[in-house]
Amino acid sequence: MPAPDAPTRIPRTLADRITAAFRAGEDAVGALTGAQPRDGRDRLRTLQVIHDLHVGSLDRVGDAVRFQHHPAVAELKGRLEAEVLAELAGMVDPTPDDVDAVAELRAIARQDQVPEVYRWLADDASWDELVEFLALEGGPDAGFDDLVAACQIGLRGEPKLELARNYWDEMGRGTLAEVHTELHHRLAVAIGMPTVPTSDVPLSGLLRTTLGGILATNRLLQPEMVGALGLLELQAGPRCRQVVKALERLDAPADAFPFYTEHRDVDPHHGKAWLDNAVVHLADDPRWAVGMVRGARWRAATNSGFFADMAARFARPAAGEALTAASA
Repeated sequence: MPAPDAPTRIPRTLADRITAAFRAGEDAVGALTGAQPRDGRDRLRTLQVIHDLHVGSLDRVGDAVRFQHHPAVAELKGRLEAEVLAELAGMVDPTPDDVDAVAELRAIARQDQVPEVYRWLADDASWDELVEFLALEGGPDAGFDDLVAACQIGLRGEPKLELARNYWDEMGRGTLAEVHTELHHRLAVAIGMPTVPTSDVPLSGLLRTTLGGILATNRLLQPEMVGALGLLELQAGPRCRQVVKALERLDAPADAFPFYTEHRDVDPHHGKAWLDNAVVHLADDPRWAVGMVRGARWRAATNSGFFADMAARFARPAAGEALTAASA
């Protein structure tokens, strides 16, 4: 009688392997040189583990931070990021050398400024759908304060001052209770917002978040970072307005409002100031102009994929056809 088939062992993801290697020590980390992710999702999750070594909370990262510049980790980071950037390059049109950065960022911001899924959120979403959507969306911040802090390194003059003013607003203008990350924490507690593990985040959502990590940890991409963050500021206000409408319609608790009302009211001013006081000066250098537009296009492309997935995820039979078509 033949022996029963041995159970097939599913190989661990690279994200799991690198997390385990950080606990195991030097030899285990060194053995990751040349390691390959299982698939695109695993690649993005692995990069988020690596990016945490650079920009994550030390309380969460712990002793693993000592491997931030380990040769095996640097090799893995550079190779996987290059693959992601190649895919992003394929998603957007090439940027001409003589681009008008300010005009182009304004034009990109006007395209799909308020995705249809936000209108659905304002008018039709149930309470549970609202909470699930906000947990996946992450708000207009998602670590924006740290991204701005990284983005200003090495800048001078009016651009540095503008990013400083933006950061000061992120810091609640000196009042702890008004710091934007504190407002988000209050929102999360008020609505019982779950923390979504990266294994459950849509691939498009992982790409959207990973883009921020790539930009924040590669000085070569500082122009792209200025453009990507500028686009976020230009588009956040109208989108937050729709979230506030949903919170009002569903009679959300008081602590759920300040995070989104703050961004609804302030971000339109931030977006204009980012263009007028940072982009316009940096664009005097053609290399910066091209990079800023490219970064804005990358952010727009990742947004488009994410909101299309959100439309498909939350579409109901009655409204699904229009919702999906409008977000396609």
